[in-house]
Amino acid sequence: MIICFDIGGSAIKGAITHSPDRIFPLPRRQTPLTDFHRFVSTLEAVVDEAGGLPDRLAISITGVIDPETQRIKCANIPCIDGRALAAELEAALHLPVVIANDADCFALAEAGLGAGRGHRIVFGAILGTGVGGGLVVDGRLINADGGFAGEWGHGPVAAREAGNPPVAIPAFDCGCGQRGCIDTIGGARGLERLHAALHGRQLASHEVIEAWQQGDGEANGTIGVYVDLVSSPLALVINITGATIVPVGGGLSNSEALIGEIDRAVRGRILRRFDRPLVVRGECRVEPGLIGAALLGRNRNQLDGGPPA
Repeated sequence: MIICFDIGGSAIKGAITHSPDRIFPLPRRQTPLTDFHRFVSTLEAVVDEAGGLPDRLAISITGVIDPETQRIKCANIPCIDGRALAAELEAALHLPVVIANDADCFALAEAGLGAGRGHRIVFGAILGTGVGGGLVVDGRLINADGGFAGEWGHGPVAAREAGNPPVAIPAFDCGCGQRGCIDTIGGARGLERLHAALHGRQLASHEVIEAWQQGDGEANGTIGVYVDLVSSPLALVINITGATIVPVGGGLSNSEALIGEIDRAVRGRILRRFDRPLVVRGECRVEPGLIGAALLGRNRNQLDGGPPA
């Protein structure tokens, strides 16, 4: 048995799993943000509620684990930021712990049980509040021991003009400290920022998409620029990784029409030609973080010579 967690800035979701396709959720709890002792106690309460001794805890979490120091960078949960989180949780809970970024767990879920089944190389892209991603090769997460692979949202690579006809695009400041990252224009907040910069109107991302689907001229212009800006960096990721499927998660993936536009643009910009959709809506629509964590725990069990789940 593995107890898996999906931990974000607002909630801790726990579940019992005996295999990745048999997950039994437990009641969610509020994430303690500033008190590490309470954070540990909350996880301990979930373990106690599950009953029985698990083989390990497997955690999908917001934030990135440094592969050299094993310390987590997590702005959303200040009490864990900078900690060697896996080691500290193992010492406190007396159980083996494996941790991965939530986008990595999404990619692992899609590779194992979602749109990536049957593909050797799967790149999972997140178009949510911001932009993220994860890479899975032969069923194994590249960032299994932590790392920054797949973080295509960061780096000053956003085009300074886009669309047809081309329009000037500001280099927006990014939370990572750089300017002109895809994260600043590629997620839901980025789409809103882009629409305001182009047309001087504040609309929620879903309102921009709805207006676009209804034929609104301004929204059509925004979506054209957005697709142009996002597709070139994603095409480069595909050329570099050799991914043959790119499942997309996050709030913007709810628009199949938008994902279809991105797919068509990306397939026109990569070296390998596909006569089928390449960028697709993720299939793990319910609790992909928990599914990915379950797969993460199973894979680590196998590496350690234990039972698969």
